[in-house]
Amino acid sequence: MASVETNTPEKCDFCEEINRASAPSDKPKLTKTGAAILGVSGAFFVGVYAVTAPFLMPALRRVCLPFVPATTAQVKNVFTALAGRSGTLVDIGSGDGRITLEAAKRGLKSYGVELNTWLVLYSRFKAWRLGLSHTATFMRKDLWKADLSCYDNIVIFGVEQMMSQFEEKLEQELSPSGCVVACRFPLPSWEPVVTVGTGVDTVWLYKAATSKST
Repeated sequence: MASVETNTPEKCDFCEEINRASAPSDKPKLTKTGAAILGVSGAFFVGVYAVTAPFLMPALRRVCLPFVPATTAQVKNVFTALAGRSGTLVDIGSGDGRITLEAAKRGLKSYGVELNTWLVLYSRFKAWRLGLSHTATFMRKDLWKADLSCYDNIVIFGVEQMMSQFEEKLEQELSPSGCVVACRFPLPSWEPVVTVGTGVDTVWLYKAATSKST
């Protein structure tokens, strides 16, 4: 009896490649070391976000006061413009508190208004270190919600796009005997009584009775 050959199908390399690709594979397992590294990395980035978010979030607002520390020349020019003034002073966007603290050193009852929580806490710590906590007060508050009518002297380190709106606020709230020192950018339609300094260190002094242009 003749033998019958059985033909087996030739192996297809492409089919085998497909089969291997579609075969279920075990999910990689995370080692204890890997889990620890992942946990530490996650905690680190959460910590970084927690610290930087208060600094970055104001930049997402339509009009904001970025934290740019006042220079030594700017601080000097502010108090040159305020020479002879007394009473209370409020620094709008007080940042690290240097204007507010300098005012307290000069005998003014001073207040800092700042939206950044970390800067408020830092300023309070500086006031405590300098023994000025009883004359320098720092508040976390939106400047647009702060009532300015109770202050004799107002200092603002503003940005150009907000000065017109801030001028309108002053028209409603500035006390009859009050004055305003604008730093970096002047009020757009008020006439300054005194201008001190040049360039970015320039400050403009305005008084309620004479500052509005006619």
